[in-house]
Order: sequence, then structure tokens, then C-alpha cells
Amino acid sequence: MAATDHGLEIIQRDAGDWTIVSVRGEVDLSTTPQLREALTTAAGSGSAVAVDVREVPFMDSMGLGVLVGARRRAGESGTGFALISDGGPIIRLLDVSGLGTMFRVVSDEGEL
Repeated sequence: MAATDHGLEIIQRDAGDWTIVSVRGEVDLSTTPQLREALTTAAGSGSAVAVDVREVPFMDSMGLGVLVGARRRAGESGTGFALISDGGPIIRLLDVSGLGTMFRVVSDEGEL
């Protein structure tokens, strides 16, 4: 599944026991609903969800809230949730917000 809206591109695909949601572009007030919908759809598959944020140069607090909510729902349903990141701006945002330890972060799919 691929979707593009307001400059945000989201591609979802299966990778073994995981559903990978690759996000490209800025996540802000106008694109947060698209991300929320994609993560809800991915969670509905029953598999663990990994969000690839390596190509997200900016995320505001609304986007961060979507990630926190998706992580919480995964925990409640007993499935895995991870972020794929190379230590870019999203990891800095998590660290500054004090939420860095809430997420499992891997550098690529091979670490899932």
C-alpha cells in the first residue's frame, strides 16, 4: 500500500512477522491523520509494526503523539512495535521529549 498526501509518502509492506511502514516527508498537523490511518491499518494486520522514519526530516508533537499511541496499542495487543532510524531528527525529538526509552529503535530491518 502506498499513499501520498501533502508531500508525505507512506508505503506499507510485509516483512516476515513484521509490517513495515516506511514514511517519507514531514509529519505535521496536516499529515498526521495520514500517518495515524496507516499505523491503524498496519496494526490491524495482527503482526508487529515497524515504522521506518529514516526519511522523515521533521516531525511535530502531533506526529510524536501518533507514534506514542501506536506504541501503546501494540503493547496492549501484545504485538511488537519498533522504529527504524539512523539516529536522525526523529531520535533527537524522542530524546528531547524524554520519550527515547519508550521505543525500540533499530537501524535497519535486519535487526527486527
